[in-house]
Amino acid sequence: MHRRRRTALVLTAAIAAAAPLLTACGSDAHPGAAAVVGGQRITVSQLENRVDEVRRAQRAAVPDEAQYQQVLASTSSLTRDTLHNMVLDQVLHRAAQDQGISVTRHQVEQMRTNLEQQAGGATALETAWLQKYGIAPARLDDNLRLQLEAQQLAKQLGTDTSQPAFWKALSKASQELRIDLNPRYGTWDVQKSSRVDARTPWVREVTTSAGGGEPVTA
Repeated sequence: MHRRRRTALVLTAAIAAAAPLLTACGSDAHPGAAAVVGGQRITVSQLENRVDEVRRAQRAAVPDEAQYQQVLASTSSLTRDTLHNMVLDQVLHRAAQDQGISVTRHQVEQMRTNLEQQAGGATALETAWLQKYGIAPARLDDNLRLQLEAQQLAKQLGTDTSQPAFWKALSKASQELRIDLNPRYGTWDVQKSSRVDARTPWVREVTTSAGGGEPVTA
């Protein structure tokens, strides 16, 4: 499965387991938007806030400066990966809705309890999700809800999340949502339900260490 898909759909064995500062961000049709999904904007500010959540959590988990710099280097594509996940989350939710699937709070709590037992506690689970999938602790329950939606969607389709039938359902949802990404972040491949990097040689990302800041474009 595509690497970025795995960051959002982390149905692993454990379950079975400063954004770019854009001066003139957004396309002409959607100024200020990092993406438009189903007619609703994901603003650059919302994307920045989501990335900042991860960076703050990484900084708290890795107080050693040298190690933190290694974390920054290994997650240099965090902004684009985060936007990919924010969009794919909505695609998955739409695909689940199309199949009449809903997930209860009790199911999420039960899944979290099971995973905490496997991981060795709540903190260990949060750390694992942060390190492996770039999910901030505050977003863990939201992500687990999506894992359950993905599981139930695959089950209802008689397949699993790695098979074409599952991704065909996501492709259909992508078409329904008419996804429009800010060109600075790439484009959305409807067939693969995946973000594709745009060729923007004039953009470079520089990792900063000040307060866990996010890459700056130049």
